[in-house]
Amino acid sequence: MTVSSQETHIGGLAIGYLPDRLGSASDFEFEWGDVKFVQRVWETRLDSGAWRVDLQIQAMRGEALADMDALRAFLAEYHERGDDWKPEPFGADGLVSDHEAARLLAPGLAVEVRDPFGRQGIDEVRQVAAAITKAQ
Repeated sequence: MTVSSQETHIGGLAIGYLPDRLGSASDFEFEWGDVKFVQRVWETRLDSGAWRVDLQIQAMRGEALADMDALRAFLAEYHERGDDWKPEPFGADGLVSDHEAARLLAPGLAVEVRDPFGRQGIDEVRQVAAAITKAQ
């Protein structure tokens, strides 16, 4: 996908890859659990008139994201997952489950890529997450 310069950066992170099938983008900033979020959400309007999320990327900053165990615990609480949530390793710095991938880019800095409705597929989610780096 050809990506505009506005779409290639979010919260101090550079997005190196995005799928072709993304709708309109909106950015949001908020804080949860002493972690600051900058979130970009792509949505497509369906024939029924409803809007459906195509993809989400969240840049997260906070002391609660100190290491991989802390990232996993934070995401479990944030997404209200039970103790049975067992994401798999994703490279040396991340974790992945059915519809999302997260990476700890540095202590206190993480990114999460989500496909909550399965519109892109986990392979695309993995590819997007793997291509995100700290912006120069």
